[in-house]
Amino acid sequence: MPGIDKLPIEETLEDSPQTRSLLGVFEEDATAISSYMNQLYQAMRRIYDAQNELSAATHLTSKLLKEYEKQRFPLGGDDEVMSSTLQQFSKVIDELSSCHAVLSTQLADAMMFPITQFKERDLKEILTLKEVFQIASNDHDAAINRYSRLSKKRENDKVKYEVTEDVYTSRKKQHQTMMHYFCALNTLQYKKKIALLEPLLGYMQAQISFFKMGSENLNNQLEEFLTNIGTSVQNKTGLVSSTWDRQFYFTQGGNLMSQARGDVAGGLAMDIDNCSVMAVDCEDRRYCFQITSFDGKKSSILQAESKKDHEEWICTINNISKQIYLSENPEEIAARVNQSALEAVTPSPSFQQRHESLRPAGQSRPPTARTSSTGSLGSESSSLAALSLDSLVAPDTPIQFDIISPVCEDQSGQAKASGQGGRRTNPFGESGGGIKSETEDSILHQLFIVRFLGSMEVKSDDNPDVVYETMRQILAARAIHNIFRMTESHLLVTCDCLKLIDPQTQVTRLTFPLPSVVLYATHQENKRLFGFVLRTSGGRSESNLSSVCYIFESNNEGEKICDSVGLAKQIALHAELDRRASEKQKEMERVKEKQQKELSKQKQIEKDLEEQSRLIAASSRPNQASSEGQFVVLSSSQSEESDLGEEGKKRESEA
Repeated sequence: MPGIDKLPIEETLEDSPQTRSLLGVFEEDATAISSYMNQLYQAMRRIYDAQNELSAATHLTSKLLKEYEKQRFPLGGDDEVMSSTLQQFSKVIDELSSCHAVLSTQLADAMMFPITQFKERDLKEILTLKEVFQIASNDHDAAINRYSRLSKKRENDKVKYEVTEDVYTSRKKQHQTMMHYFCALNTLQYKKKIALLEPLLGYMQAQISFFKMGSENLNNQLEEFLTNIGTSVQNKTGLVSSTWDRQFYFTQGGNLMSQARGDVAGGLAMDIDNCSVMAVDCEDRRYCFQITSFDGKKSSILQAESKKDHEEWICTINNISKQIYLSENPEEIAARVNQSALEAVTPSPSFQQRHESLRPAGQSRPPTARTSSTGSLGSESSSLAALSLDSLVAPDTPIQFDIISPVCEDQSGQAKASGQGGRRTNPFGESGGGIKSETEDSILHQLFIVRFLGSMEVKSDDNPDVVYETMRQILAARAIHNIFRMTESHLLVTCDCLKLIDPQTQVTRLTFPLPSVVLYATHQENKRLFGFVLRTSGGRSESNLSSVCYIFESNNEGEKICDSVGLAKQIALHAELDRRASEKQKEMERVKEKQQKELSKQKQIEKDLEEQSRLIAASSRPNQASSEGQFVVLSSSQSEESDLGEEGKKRESEA
């Protein structure tokens, strides 16, 4: 009931129906709390018992590992390396066992003790008081009934006194019991929140303490030891044995399904969207290929029955990885990809035969595919059809499939031309030698996950079709030469440059100055593909400037990356315009200030000349008025002398 947080103790003596009704609500709430806390207690008890069992099992495991060197196996010799390795594992597991034991103790003190106290003390007190109150209430009702049955005719003072005393005693007992019961219910309302949060807080603090102890124990030396052991387990067949099972595999959408002999239906083996596939040599077996998931956490090695099946599986999984099956006409696009692969290089019989063997079974090429594949991959642009491919990409242009190291000559030349070097980014965020980071003051910082497909020199950088044609040729060359691995990087877009950063070491692999990025576009159909053209100095051409097109694959973020690059260029343009306007304003202010200085200087000169002219004119004029009635302005000294002369003349005349 909203607005009511406690039972009124002052109403216990009256014991009205409203008070009893309110008491029923509080009793229902107490019953619900008791039921919920019992369930929570059972769950926490399971956590505590499981932790105790884990601690005991870990300790037993450590003990068994220590006793390995004492065992005498009939077919096993004395392997000191194995014994020392297990001894090292025993020490580590023993430390973990100690951590688990400490965690068990902390769970008992901080989690189980508070909830047990609340369950055994407060909830049981409520139940006991409820029973006592019910007994007292029943006794009071019985005493009232006896008092009500007293006869009017035959009045016995002794009986009347006993009944009245009984009513008084039962009412007093009910009143006291009811007050205790109300106090306990009110206290429960205040304690239930604390009783719920205190064990949870203890559980979290115990877990945090446990993880801190584990972090302190698992130091770098132990991680190196585990890495070495893991490498040995993967490379040595003496420690792990591999088994080959014959199963039926098939694809369903973007999933690789497997079905064993006798199974009714197949099951999911692997998600092959954005995966990588390549031929591998495995245990002296033929026709093996490895499929690695997008995140690199799962990989499977399969073996085909023949060379043709082997090549068809690689080609099919590669097409599914590019999500061609999601398009409206996957067979036509797949045929177009294969046709583009043929036209990207100089045709030869070996390439033709390889192309025919790589095409998956059941996919027939349309008759018009050869003549209609002059457009870019997945698009048939009319503007590209009108242009010659030689005007976009030079014939026999080499394709770079790997990211060039920042210390190579091309990158160093580019750094000299742009004034920006491939400086290694400090992974600890420290500034070396007081040098300010080139992107530190940039307004825009956007990071994208990309995979480098390839780059090649182009002849034009003013038409988006050059990016589409470069995509087509690089993808076709990858398909023909079975190049499926791609280098993953982080693309950082700022207002100054584009950076390719190693996701593991945070080292800057490549830096592209933003003013040198003259063209960027995403594929018209496959939005995961995007590229940009970088204008650099030098190159294969005889001119001083050359253009290189870089192609990348992203996680369905091609348009977003292009929009980010466009936004960065706009911000850089506005910043440049603001800088020029500010410089122009400062120049105008300097000119105006200079003019003000010249004007004030000129005025001062004129004022000085005027003062000199006035003094010269004043000194050269006569002391008396002219005959024409004009008067001459005299100086103060001249006027004083004239006054003295007149006074002298007056004195002489009077004498």
